[in-house]
Amino acid sequence: MNATLDTNTLKKLDQDHHFHPFTDFHDYAKHGGRIISRAEHIYIYDSDGNQIQDGMSGLWCCNLGYSMDAIKDAVAAQLNELPFYNNFFKCSNQPAVELASKLSEVTPAGFNHAFFTNSGSEANDTQLKLVHRYFDLLGKPNKKLIISRKNAYHGSTIAASSLGGMSAMHEQTMGLNYVHHINQPHWFECGGDMDEASFGVQVARELEAKIDELGEDNVAAFIAEPVQGAGGVIIPPDSYWPEVRRILEERDILFISDEVICGFGRTGRWFGCETYGMEPDLITFAKAVTNGYMPLGGSMINDKMAEVLLGSGGEFAHGLTYSGHPASCAAGLATLDIYRNTGIIEDADANLAPHFAARLATLADHPIVGQVRVKGMFAAAELVRDKGSRERLAPESAGAVYCRDRAIEDGLMVRQTGDAMIMAPPFVTTAAEIDTLVDKLSKALDQTAAHYGVS
Repeated sequence: MNATLDTNTLKKLDQDHHFHPFTDFHDYAKHGGRIISRAEHIYIYDSDGNQIQDGMSGLWCCNLGYSMDAIKDAVAAQLNELPFYNNFFKCSNQPAVELASKLSEVTPAGFNHAFFTNSGSEANDTQLKLVHRYFDLLGKPNKKLIISRKNAYHGSTIAASSLGGMSAMHEQTMGLNYVHHINQPHWFECGGDMDEASFGVQVARELEAKIDELGEDNVAAFIAEPVQGAGGVIIPPDSYWPEVRRILEERDILFISDEVICGFGRTGRWFGCETYGMEPDLITFAKAVTNGYMPLGGSMINDKMAEVLLGSGGEFAHGLTYSGHPASCAAGLATLDIYRNTGIIEDADANLAPHFAARLATLADHPIVGQVRVKGMFAAAELVRDKGSRERLAPESAGAVYCRDRAIEDGLMVRQTGDAMIMAPPFVTTAAEIDTLVDKLSKALDQTAAHYGVS
């Protein structure tokens, strides 16, 4: 990086040459954004000198914050020894071998094989290929259909966005015609007058109905996040996952647990499927596996599937240049060491998460908060104009956008999804810093209520 570039020059170059993810290019070219210049602990600093508390762990990935020197040192050491070689042509490297082995020790029992990618999107693409290859080898070539959920997010490649259920993404691509969607377990948005338990069972049984509609002989898998992250931290009713488990156990349908956000401690256990008592066939991981310091994702394959994939000949025609990149895998190994040796996942679950939940619960009485949802170390506050009718503050989620912008102006990075304010603070956040997060969010809510005339 050229350290001599001043803020204004950087911002102008960014506007002139840099297309950003999930961005209105026209608006960005006109108004621009901020340049993040450094980070430490749970704070990011922009090139204008502003300190911002990170309430989102980067993009759900920096569970350990920004000051983990052991991860940085492991990457630097690996770059000095073997900066790159591919894993094609019967080649491997020590960090990839070790990380595949270590992941089998922290994932649920029966997961002993890993396929590495660069991201969660690529990992979910890989899951589709593994599922189809598995059933082809079993002599069930008709089992190609995948069931997902509306408002799900499973990545942004064409295949991954097809798996997801977000309409804005579907409108910009034709998608895959073998992916079908059922409703999400979002009681506040979709439950109407039903109690949460009844709604959870009803929406789970949509999976059963969809399998029957499409034909069990044609359906290969159901994919879902334990908690929908980018969809708005949608925490399913307690009745939901037990009913889904019953449905899947009664049918020859694989379950893909997308743990890109939930994995590595976010729900309180190592993986969200463990939190909810589910036994998946495939686990998708990424993000927090390297604490966000290096790109890495992948698929964990359970022994039932692995035995079929290993027991038959023929090439698995899929691969990525950087699959099992030595520096990324070195970052993964160092990150797993921290999770395991410090007990930070267990400590956050026992101590920080309850404080987080208790402080957020105080927002439930705020005049524009219709619901507060918390699971482990992530949460959402649903914004409304009227609590009884659940009427929204403004069209097109403008109220939540306004609230987000006020929070960021005050030095708190939170995210808006739909009409929800969502947050996922790093596990190294202190109780006092949780208090600051909630205080700043409360202030932003006050400003938003005043702006929209709600008292």
